[in-house]
Amino acid sequence: MRVPHLSIFIIARDEADRIARTIQSVRALSDEIVVVDSGSTDGTQLIAEQHGARVIFNPWPGYGPQKRFAEEQCRHDWLLNLDADEVVPPDLAAEIAGLFAGNGPLADAYELRIAEIFPGERAPHRFAYALAPVRLYRKDKGRYSLSPVHDRVDLDPQAKIARLKGTVHHYSVRSLGEQMAKLNAYSDAQADDLDKRGMTLSVFRLVVEFPANFIKAYIGRRHVLRGVYGFMTAMNYAFYRYLRVAKHWERRLQRRAGASVTPPDPDKRDA
Repeated sequence: MRVPHLSIFIIARDEADRIARTIQSVRALSDEIVVVDSGSTDGTQLIAEQHGARVIFNPWPGYGPQKRFAEEQCRHDWLLNLDADEVVPPDLAAEIAGLFAGNGPLADAYELRIAEIFPGERAPHRFAYALAPVRLYRKDKGRYSLSPVHDRVDLDPQAKIARLKGTVHHYSVRSLGEQMAKLNAYSDAQADDLDKRGMTLSVFRLVVEFPANFIKAYIGRRHVLRGVYGFMTAMNYAFYRYLRVAKHWERRLQRRAGASVTPPDPDKRDA
C-alpha cells in the first residue's frame, strides 16, 4: 500500500492520547509522516517519533500558517493532511493507494468526507453529518490559506477536484468540557480575525446566532439522530457561534468607551 510521492502531515499539541492511532492508520501509505508540534507538554512528540513520524517544533501562529509551515517541511509532490484526532480507516487507505496505481491520480486535489464520532460510538453514525474539505492535493496546485482561523486549501483556479468515497473518522470530542474550552479559544481567534479584517457584525446577530445555529446543528447536521450527546453537542456549537459574536461586540463597546474618555489636559492641572 506504500504510495510513492506522498507526504502526510499532522499539526498537534497535547495529543498523546490520540496521535498514535492517527499515525498508525496511515503508516503504510507513506515513507514520510511529518508532525508539527506547537509545544506539547504531555509527551506527544515522543509518541509520534516512536510511531515513525518526523517531529518538528513550530510556535503556534494560527491554523492556516501552521499548516502552511507543515507543507513546507514535506519533500513529496502530493500531500495528505490529517488532524491529530482523525483516523483513516482501511477502506479509505486502500482507496487512496488505488489512486496512485497505474497512471496515477486523474485529479489535482481530492475532497475527503470527515464525520465526527461521538464518545460511545465505534464508527460514524449512519446519518452523521460530514464535511468534505480538500485534504489530498498536489503541492504545486494548492496550499493552505494563511488565515489563522479558516482551515482550507486554496487551489489553483484550473485545478481539477474530485471526491473520494471513504470517510475519515473524526474523534473530536474528549468531553463536553474540553470541547467547550476548545471552542472558547477558537471564538477568541475568530474575534481577532474579524478585527484584523475590519469587519462589523450586526447587533441583530447577538439575538439570532444561538437559536439559528442550534437548529443548524441539531436539525441541519442531524445531531437529533445522535441521542443525548447529539443534543449537548448542538448546544455547545450554538453557544460557541454566539460567543464569537458577543466577543466581537464586547470589543467594539470597549473601544467606544475608551474613545469617549477625554484625556486630561496637562496645562490645566492644578499646580
